[in-house]
Amino acid sequence: MNRVDLSVSIGNLHLSNPIMPASGTFGYGQEYAGLIDLNDLGAIVSKAVSPLPRPGNHPPRMVELKGALLNSIGLQNPGIDGFIEKKVPFLQEFSPPVVVNVVGNDLQEYLQVVEALDPVQRVNGFEINLSCPNVQKGLEFGTTVEGVAHITRELRAVTQKDLWMKLTPTVPNPGELGKAAEGEGADALVAINTIGGMTIDAEARRPVLGAKFGGVSGPAIKAVALKYVWLLYEAVSIPIVGVGGIFNGTDAIEFVLAGATAIQVGTANFVNPTAMPDVLHEIEAWLEQHGESNLRDLIGQAHRTQGVATPIQNH
Repeated sequence: MNRVDLSVSIGNLHLSNPIMPASGTFGYGQEYAGLIDLNDLGAIVSKAVSPLPRPGNHPPRMVELKGALLNSIGLQNPGIDGFIEKKVPFLQEFSPPVVVNVVGNDLQEYLQVVEALDPVQRVNGFEINLSCPNVQKGLEFGTTVEGVAHITRELRAVTQKDLWMKLTPTVPNPGELGKAAEGEGADALVAINTIGGMTIDAEARRPVLGAKFGGVSGPAIKAVALKYVWLLYEAVSIPIVGVGGIFNGTDAIEFVLAGATAIQVGTANFVNPTAMPDVLHEIEAWLEQHGESNLRDLIGQAHRTQGVATPIQNH
């Protein structure tokens, strides 16, 4: 894939291309290593890591909806020690940067994970999951400007590795949260996480998921994710990683035009295990077809394009 330049930079990381998995949809890479070449990815984003192992929620944990997936895995993970012992040796076999998704029940747990993994050479950065309301002394990290600024500042003080702040889709003005993270030293923003939802079994007359509520992902949330990426691009100067409903190369190009430097593929991996390399090839084909030689030239281009596109007509 050398006919067009697909490389991008995020913070201190240089990626050969913009494609990476969305956390929670790719495990720690081991689950897909027999299906795709992990070296073809721009980066590897891990499933969540918390200080101690978490068993996750009671089943059922996933249910397919129309145009979407509803999940409530509950951040199941092996904890810091399990990640270092069982996952890092595997990840050392591959070349793309590794970004670890970090979760915690309070600020101290976030700090504990980052401080423990900061010396691990194979860990190149951290994706901080702010999308689950995290309350300590009345502070909701993910939904207030003060909360986002506070946790970003505290984490920035304990690592020089990349900090990607994964923002919630439940606020009306994500630009304010993005500016708060940028102002405290974040290297990038990730938008968006899943949107809260539920479904009910009418015959059984009870919620389908064991935890009642879950996160909605897939094509149904693409329009919401695009809007958030657009608004963030207008508000900040740091890179944005777009995620939400990306199933093909055109989806990815739309996110880049809206302002994303890179994109994450999530639910599509469950439908098509080769979704990420497929999207990558489709991006390259789109660039060639449109006479573009450098993906970076397209970042945010829709903001600079005059006029209104003609709506697609359904016949």
